[in-house]
Amino acid sequence: ISLQNFFRPYEGAFCTGKALYGSMYLHVGMTLFRAAIAFAFAMTIGGIIGFILGRNSRANSFFDGWVILGLNMPALVVGVLCYIWFGLGEFALILAVVINKVPLVAITIREGAQSIQPDLLQVAQAFRLRRLTVLRRIYLPQLYPYIMASARSGLALIWKIVLVFELLGRPNGVGFMISMHFSNFEVDKVLAYAFTFIAVVMLIEACIIRPLERHATRWRL
Repeated sequence: ISLQNFFRPYEGAFCTGKALYGSMYLHVGMTLFRAAIAFAFAMTIGGIIGFILGRNSRANSFFDGWVILGLNMPALVVGVLCYIWFGLGEFALILAVVINKVPLVAITIREGAQSIQPDLLQVAQAFRLRRLTVLRRIYLPQLYPYIMASARSGLALIWKIVLVFELLGRPNGVGFMISMHFSNFEVDKVLAYAFTFIAVVMLIEACIIRPLERHATRWRL
């Protein structure tokens, strides 16, 4: 396997205005776009649910079983059902990824919300701080480590799920291209897409996730 063939973009991006298979950057971009949208929705919805469960014991007791059920639901089953009910479109893929990710975020944030120091809340009540100030000055600083932990684990999970769902029902993306080249026994191209995507993920971790984590936890120093 020559290095030139190993890293060469494949199949021209467009021909007579119609995509054939698309170049590598196009498919990597599509996968990153899907993962980013699903990640944003999952973190928002899961964070809200986890915070409510962590601060409300009744809600936590009622929904705890449902959260555990969602956490143990096979991702493949959720993806297949979403494709059956909503068709082989972007909405079904993103919805399936969000459903698989939300329980993990909710459980992590719930643990953080339950560990909020009550003394700080009493101080906020004594000084009659506004709810927005309490959220920004008391809740969020103590929740940051849990938010970053759920974000890091969520990214690792979302990449994998998106690739699998692209393989099942999308005509583009890294998962689709890996499946196509695998069916043609083109191992060099499978490895090229795999290593390229790994490099992109590591770059995101080094340039975005770690700086955000250091910024969010700087108050500890």
